[in-house]
Amino acid sequence: MSARRVLRAAAGRGPGRRVQAVVIFLVLLASTAAATVGLALVAVDSNGAFQRSFTAQHGADVAAGVDPARATSAQLAATGRLPGVTAIAGPFALTSIGLDASGSPLGTVTVAGRTSPGGPVDDLTLTAGRWPSRPGQIVIADDLGQGPDDQTTLQIGSTVTVTTAPGKPKLTVVGMARSITDTAGAWVVPAEIAALRTPGAPALEQMLYRFTLAGSAAQIRADVAAVTAALPAGAIAGTAPWLTAPNTANGSSSIVAPFVMAFAIMGLVLSVLIVANVVSGAVVAGYRRIGVLKSIGLTPAQVTIAYVRRVGVPAVAGCVLGVAAGNLLALPVLSNSASVYGVGSQSVPPWVDIATPLGMCALAGLAALLPALRASRLSAVQAIATGQAPRQGRGYGAHRLLGRMPLPRAMTIGLAAPFARPARTMVTLAAIVFGATAVIFAVGLDASLARAATGTEHAEGPGQVVVYPGGSSSEFTAGQERKAVAVIRALPGTADYVAEATPTVGVSGLTRQVNAEAFLGNAAWTDYDMVTGHWYGGAGQADVNTVFLTQTGLSVGDTTSVISGGKMMTVRIVGEVFDPDNQPLLIAGWQTLGGAAAGLAIQQYDIGLKPGVSPDVYSNSLNQALGAGFGSGTYGGGLFFGIAKSLISMLTLIVAVVAGLGVLNTVLLGARERRHDLGVFKALGMTPRQAIGMVVCWVAAPAIAAAIIAAPAADILHSATVRAMANAAGTAIPASYTHVLAVPALAALALSGLVIASCGALLPGTWAARSTAAAALRAE
Repeated sequence: MSARRVLRAAAGRGPGRRVQAVVIFLVLLASTAAATVGLALVAVDSNGAFQRSFTAQHGADVAAGVDPARATSAQLAATGRLPGVTAIAGPFALTSIGLDASGSPLGTVTVAGRTSPGGPVDDLTLTAGRWPSRPGQIVIADDLGQGPDDQTTLQIGSTVTVTTAPGKPKLTVVGMARSITDTAGAWVVPAEIAALRTPGAPALEQMLYRFTLAGSAAQIRADVAAVTAALPAGAIAGTAPWLTAPNTANGSSSIVAPFVMAFAIMGLVLSVLIVANVVSGAVVAGYRRIGVLKSIGLTPAQVTIAYVRRVGVPAVAGCVLGVAAGNLLALPVLSNSASVYGVGSQSVPPWVDIATPLGMCALAGLAALLPALRASRLSAVQAIATGQAPRQGRGYGAHRLLGRMPLPRAMTIGLAAPFARPARTMVTLAAIVFGATAVIFAVGLDASLARAATGTEHAEGPGQVVVYPGGSSSEFTAGQERKAVAVIRALPGTADYVAEATPTVGVSGLTRQVNAEAFLGNAAWTDYDMVTGHWYGGAGQADVNTVFLTQTGLSVGDTTSVISGGKMMTVRIVGEVFDPDNQPLLIAGWQTLGGAAAGLAIQQYDIGLKPGVSPDVYSNSLNQALGAGFGSGTYGGGLFFGIAKSLISMLTLIVAVVAGLGVLNTVLLGARERRHDLGVFKALGMTPRQAIGMVVCWVAAPAIAAAIIAAPAADILHSATVRAMANAAGTAIPASYTHVLAVPALAALALSGLVIASCGALLPGTWAARSTAAAALRAE
């Protein structure tokens, strides 16, 4: 026969083959898209990007605050010759200032005096403008004053006011820079530091160090101890290790990455299984036709080529479109990752776009080649017999055993069918397990994120509604305090309220000011989620977040020195609160932070509402009752949680669709193999409803087994992923965030595998129900 006639004969015609081609195309499209996302996320390593930038910019392993009254410049320079020290920079004059831009406070900023951006340690990257050449000029960190759209509100030539310095001097922004280890938030010429220092604030200098060994907290502690021992006692006022920089840099993409990776790996493994099963099954299903073609003269080589080509066309089309879909799905995650680490843009690496479709096409080709080679070696009679039905004897025992059960015969036939093709059944089982695991995992992750969103609301504003002064003032007047309290008490929806100040305080061991929350009154009702320890219960006690503990090296139960309003006080840490912010936070009572004597003033009232009261409705009523001069609002979980939930839905859908297509293919192959049986059953009186039930029962047993496997697997995966997300965010989490699904809910969700299996079996079942006995027997 000619090659053209061979290919035409092998391709054949008919709706069954068109359906099979569509299934192969859809499976390869979804599988390639999932594999592209998975490989892209593995290839684009955010932490690797940070390490590359850290090396290129000679990042400081340790930034040390130094008391110049206790150590001379010569003594500091001598530390550069200590064993293990590879480079030093400084001393740089250092101070903390309050900045204001056009009436908008930018917060407290650490400013360093440097003559140039370059140096052996902390080689700053100028992202815009130039370095200051004289007093009155300032370079700011390029993330200072960012608005909600992640665009800085300051431009080159803007004027900022130093609100904490005598005379409130104005500085012109001449440049923007980036420090990979965040050693300062702004830089000026060294001669200007003295004029910017707050009256009464002690002089401070900064030394930057690089060490031979600084890869762990233990190594850094040893390095700092060596430097401290070489200087006079008390010379080192505090240190900030580089290990805190990656934690500070963490953002949405690093938090999203763990669960995206979990879904991507599930999709990748599932894709390999389904593609192999679909393609090999398509060839096995054609064994009978192969026997017919061999009987009319096709050679083994012609049979192999014809059937590899038969699955190759839809497979190649699916791979090409799948890699394009994968690029679209990966784009938002990679875009977020690039903006977090400031490493330019990130995209799917070219090798992923090349390797993924080639790999999937190779997988499909191999899956088709092996059974095609096996079929080409069979005689025509053997090929026809193999394609006619499973190997003799398989599944008969299951049929006899189930036949004795008090169940409809159509159901027992369907339940026994998987035992006839054990290998195919195992792949179907794996597909349903992955699909059910993805659904359970997604529901659990969504519940964990909902609790984290609630915890974030507590961190942003401990009450469901907050009241603050209107206009440009950040503090209430005495009259405003009285009016606000009277209105809050009078509103029927009020359950609790507490006054709050949000100062910044100095903390021993940290070079930057720390955000604090000081409550005037009982704030226990605010219900912060506690990771460990307890809510502060009296003067001298405070709660902190994980970042605070990480950057200071302290633990719950330790004490630390805090400077509030120029007064130093000792505070004991009694609890660790859940706060996903990447900045340290300290929470304490009013008097613990010095009260009015330390300059604390009420800046807002946090209000807890009674059950069933709408925060928005309450806020509107509050605004009407307070009138002009006040503002109020509610807190939500933030944009990140919305993005995360949409990604969870998208990735769950991908895995579930691939799993459903795998089940569809398995049932479709089984229905084609049993055309003769279906014809006989129809002739004996099987109704369409019984036919659908029988086909659905083909996947019932694998679905029940999948439920038993998927429930504990998803629970373990969920717990591990949530903890990985918390680590990426630089925060610990309460135990309740990982135990969100009760056993009854877990069992109910495990039945999602039965839903996926039933949906996959529905189309072949409908075809079986609609076929007539004559048509089925004639096709046979």
